[in-house]
Amino acid sequence: QVQLVESGGGLVQAGGSLRLSCAASGSIFSIDAMGWYRTAPGKERELVARITRGGTTTYADSVKGRLTISRDNAKNTAYLQVNTLKPEDTAVYYCYADVKVTATAYPYRYWGQGTPVTVSS
Repeated sequence: QVQLVESGGGLVQAGGSLRLSCAASGSIFSIDAMGWYRTAPGKERELVARITRGGTTTYADSVKGRLTISRDNAKNTAYLQVNTLKPEDTAVYYCYADVKVTATAYPYRYWGQGTPVTVSS
């Protein structure tokens, strides 16, 4: 069994910053990609950032330049630094991890519980 625990969301004023964390634990051999999606009221789910095990990053165009994703493979943890927050960043942020439980297993995607981020203007 694998669990992902998110932390770091909250209420922040526009222009402020937040750092989200996503810690994976349990029966983990290795983790391929990790990332975050967000779901805002009335909008489709959006992939905002992704990072491979080797550190290659991908960002949504809507957040480029304001978000930085990183990870600590030894801790099975990913981080999302969000700067210059805007009211349109208000959403529930869900992290994921593509986990291999053995060396030969296919990766399986696990999800965090979601952490709300609210940006006030």
